[in-house]
Amino acid sequence: MERKPNGLLLFVLGHVLVASWTWRDIQQRPAQQIRGSKRLWRLLSAANTLGSASYWLAGRRYGPSRSD
Repeated sequence: MERKPNGLLLFVLGHVLVASWTWRDIQQRPAQQIRGSKRLWRLLSAANTLGSASYWLAGRRYGPSRSD
């Protein structure tokens, strides 16, 4: 008997991967390059996958990088 991957398991695994990628970026990025507090974005990204997507779309400040 062949087992198919459980959809919920794949979703949870995807959420954990995206959230950990988001948390790593939040940790390494200076606070001046993030809109809002780091704590808020960590909480939102842990709550659901849309929180991580929101961080990548609206929480990061994009622009020319400075190498002062």
